[in-house]
Amino acid sequence: MDKETIKSSKKAGLPPGTLIHVGKKKSEHSKITIYHYNEKTFSELEFNEAEKIKTPNDNSLVTWLNLDGIHKIELIEAIGKQYNLHALSLEDVLNTNHRPKAEFYQKYVLFTLKMLGIHRSGNKLVLEQVSFILGQDYLISFQEQEGDVFDGVRDRIKLSKGKIREKKADYLLYALIDSVIDNYYIIIEHFSDTIEKLEEQVLENPDENTLTEIQHIKRQFITLRRSVYPLREAISSLLKDDSDLIEEDNQKYLRDLYDHTIHIIESIESQRDVISGLKDLYISELSNRMNNTMKVLTIIATIFIPLTFIAGIYGMNFEFMPELKWKWSYPIVWIIMVIISIGMLIYFKRRKWL
Repeated sequence: MDKETIKSSKKAGLPPGTLIHVGKKKSEHSKITIYHYNEKTFSELEFNEAEKIKTPNDNSLVTWLNLDGIHKIELIEAIGKQYNLHALSLEDVLNTNHRPKAEFYQKYVLFTLKMLGIHRSGNKLVLEQVSFILGQDYLISFQEQEGDVFDGVRDRIKLSKGKIREKKADYLLYALIDSVIDNYYIIIEHFSDTIEKLEEQVLENPDENTLTEIQHIKRQFITLRRSVYPLREAISSLLKDDSDLIEEDNQKYLRDLYDHTIHIIESIESQRDVISGLKDLYISELSNRMNNTMKVLTIIATIFIPLTFIAGIYGMNFEFMPELKWKWSYPIVWIIMVIISIGMLIYFKRRKWL
């Protein structure tokens, strides 16, 4: 039983809303970063104490609170108390085994998805759950550890690039989800390049390690599929929501996210088909190599059958065999054997068996 299963079992019998971190502890320290901004102003705060969490008095400011390291329950509780979040929402944030989803509460929306990366080995997916809570003028993001794909969004906020400083928190949510989805394309391209290399290896020199690599890539795409498919439903739920948290003008951006998700799903299915075909190609290539080997062995055996027959007859050394006394018996037998061998090779060549 792995650590995640053990931690999940600790929740058995506890009341709903009990805050327990479910999943692997990916960071030793937790860090809170808060951005306050509007079209004219910007400020950034960074700390690791729950007591410093405060909401601004200016309603025109958008607040983005980002927590790296969700294993500290006291920080989660402090954020929940500051923003009046339901205990079930905080429980979902702490459970890193959730599939992507959107849940709607009276004054905010909880949105969960998987942020993906590539392990330093280069052939394994790294998953991290990211949870967003969207309120009227704030967005809270919960990450399991430091390091994400949001640097582009941060730069646009700091440098006032694009529309993000002019928009509300719902546009910030769109921008962050868009960064995660754009990273999916990078992941797919990485594994697509790996599949192309595997295809060349299958055609040129397949071995047992090739099949192992094919199976490994197939498992990675299964994980990728599980992370992306529910995301389509979650984004669709945001589109159908009739609350005031998402402005009508920003609906088109969510529709764009939905379209990107559909395209990614199609790419995943396409690559899965390629992987399945690659496995079939590997088996077919091995069969062809085995058939070629068996064909060569069969031809060799067929050529030696008459030669063995001749050698067997004249190896009996019976006393009254007339050929045994001939002067040219030995070279004649050799000539006959060579002619038979050459004749059979010519016959096989004409029948295109060679």
